[in-house]
Amino acid sequence: MPSARRLFAAASVVASAATFVSLTPSPASAHGSVFGPVSRVSACFAEGPEAPKSQVCKDLVADSGTQPLYDWNEVNIADADGRHQEVIPDGKLCSANREKYRALDWARTDWPATTVAAGSYDFDVRVTAPHLGTMTMYITKQGFDPAKPLKWSDLDPTPVGTHPTPRTSDNGYYHFTGSLPARTGRHIIYKVWQRHDSPEAFYGCSDVVFGTAGASAAKVPAENRIEAGAAHSTVSHKGHGGDEHAPVLVSAASRPADSPLSGGVAWAAGASLFAVGVLLFGRGRRRTS
Repeated sequence: MPSARRLFAAASVVASAATFVSLTPSPASAHGSVFGPVSRVSACFAEGPEAPKSQVCKDLVADSGTQPLYDWNEVNIADADGRHQEVIPDGKLCSANREKYRALDWARTDWPATTVAAGSYDFDVRVTAPHLGTMTMYITKQGFDPAKPLKWSDLDPTPVGTHPTPRTSDNGYYHFTGSLPARTGRHIIYKVWQRHDSPEAFYGCSDVVFGTAGASAAKVPAENRIEAGAAHSTVSHKGHGGDEHAPVLVSAASRPADSPLSGGVAWAAGASLFAVGVLLFGRGRRRTS
């Protein structure tokens, strides 16, 4: 093979390896929801997507169909990368500005709620695929009007709970303890879960009531309902869990040193060097024969 053709072939191998790394598709993401206090999407899923009981959940299905409930663990933004207030406008916090979950943004006072009190609170988050990251819980300020759309300025900037999430879970849950401030009436606890091995982030709204306000009690989805509903879910967990593969589009600042992405780049570089070496070795043998 002429020298020019050999160099072209080697360059093609290098380009192919680089393309492999850059174009390898990222698995679909969608991996958890707050069960304590119960999130809006989880509360409606617990009632049953095909026959919800509360009026607000019936209205949600009438507006958006059953799929948002079967995909209860998906409320996410794939490329948030910490830019939460930039990518989610006021009034769209509960849906993460996803049209699919638009009903979760409804400013209504009949969402099923969890009764809470000021002081220590044990948060429970059901995860179907754990991710390395940070989960932060916020609560609305005193004076919040639940009949108006939730805005970023409605949230107290001081978190009521923060948890560094590992790549493993406690039998499908993250458990951590926070502290709720003194409040009265109906409020919203807002979850922001930012992955550290990817720009993906997850969000959720949980309605809570301080004291007794006659709110419909939110229930946790039963495990048998979760198992039965999996067949209707559009959520893919392939490649996720304790050994999840991070998407390619991840900022250097948030990527850990042992990121699977680093391994992919190293593999491609090694494959490229090997291919070039083979071509040059063959060329050398031809010259000496």
